[in-house]
Amino acid sequence: MFHQQDRQQLRRYYYEAWAKARRGEPLEPLEGIIAGVIGHHPEYHSLLEDDDEDRLDRDYPPEAGQTNPFLHLGLHIAVQEQLHANRPAGVIDAYRAIADRSGDTHTAEHRVMECLAEVIWQAQRDGAAPDEQVYLQRLRRLAQQ
Repeated sequence: MFHQQDRQQLRRYYYEAWAKARRGEPLEPLEGIIAGVIGHHPEYHSLLEDDDEDRLDRDYPPEAGQTNPFLHLGLHIAVQEQLHANRPAGVIDAYRAIADRSGDTHTAEHRVMECLAEVIWQAQRDGAAPDEQVYLQRLRRLAQQ
């Protein structure tokens, strides 16, 4: 129950940030990041402009072949926050190398997000914190491919 409420609040924050951005209202820093990420994903605009409250409860099970738009956007936001703070140390250099190879920062973010999601999944599976060094090693390998 509590998890569901937190998920609803987070999703509502995405909707509100996107609505404020569309109205041209001033945004808090995190709202600006969220709106910027959403702006790069027109495939989610109709979802985020829908007034139906049921959208806050919708599940996106992978076995149904659906991408969870909130997870996808959240991973973009996480990567951008990592880059802003250079945490883990070295993530900026790895990201720049990946972006140079891919020729596109959005594509580079998607590639970094795959590594991040895998490290998070492994940590959840093992009941441990994500291993930053493993994450950086994967990013560095990706940068060399």
